[in-house]
Amino acid sequence: QVQLVESGGGLVQAGGSLRLSCAASGRIFSVNAMAWYRQAPGKQRELVAAITSGGSTNYADSVKGRFTISRDNAKNTMYLQMNSLKPEDTAVYYCNAEIQNSNYANLRYWGQGTQVTVSS
Repeated sequence: QVQLVESGGGLVQAGGSLRLSCAASGRIFSVNAMAWYRQAPGKQRELVAAITSGGSTNYADSVKGRFTISRDNAKNTMYLQMNSLKPEDTAVYYCNAEIQNSNYANLRYWGQGTQVTVSS
């Protein structure tokens, strides 16, 4: 079984910072592309940032210059450093990863989500 566990969410004032973590565990052969998504109340889930196993990244226009995605392949862990947070960044943030499990099947997994609330 493979699990993704997020941590680091919370309540912060506008202009503040938070760092999210997502750790993959279980019967993993390799972790490929990883990404952060978010879903605000009444809105569709949207891609925030993504990173390949080689470290190539891409970001939603709304977070460019403020958020930084990174990963530690040795720990099967991904991070999202969020700076200059705005109230519109308030959402549940989800970790997503493409993982090759011990049966060599490539599957996409989701974390349970972590709430980020930015007060004005």
